Amino acid sequence: MQVSEKNSCRIKQKSIMKKENIKTGARILLGGALVFAGISHLSFARRGFRAQVPNWVPLKTDDTVVYSGFVEIGLGSALILTPKRHQDKIGKIAAGFFTAVFPGNISQYIHHRSALGLDTDRKRFIRLFFQPALVYWALKSTGND
Repeated sequence: MQVSEKNSCRIKQKSIMKKENIKTGARILLGGALVFAGISHLSFARRGFRAQVPNWVPLKTDDTVVYSGFVEIGLGSALILTPKRHQDKIGKIAAGFFTAVFPGNISQYIHHRSALGLDTDRKRFIRLFFQPALVYWALKSTGND
């Protein structure tokens, strides 16, 4: 192998390692955010999260918030702790969760419910665009290319 080929291989390896480090950091950051959100569902922001529960959910509003908090803590922990060989599955589950709770964001917007700093229709509308970003983040940070 010539010197230029060796350098090319090293550069490629560094690029792959850098990409993996970014994905790992993004996955851990998302997991941590989910754990924090889950804890906030169970404590200091519980009332605010009630505003996102659609009227058609067949459970009590507070129960829905508590259950989703537990799910978020579990998903966040799984994103952080799951071995690499299972991360793609956890990413898909997290993406599914973000998709499943999207109607809550829509409900908050269409019913003009102010909570969690979303106190105008404009803010609530802009928030809707973050959900697809979370789905993408969950998939990309877990190897679902």
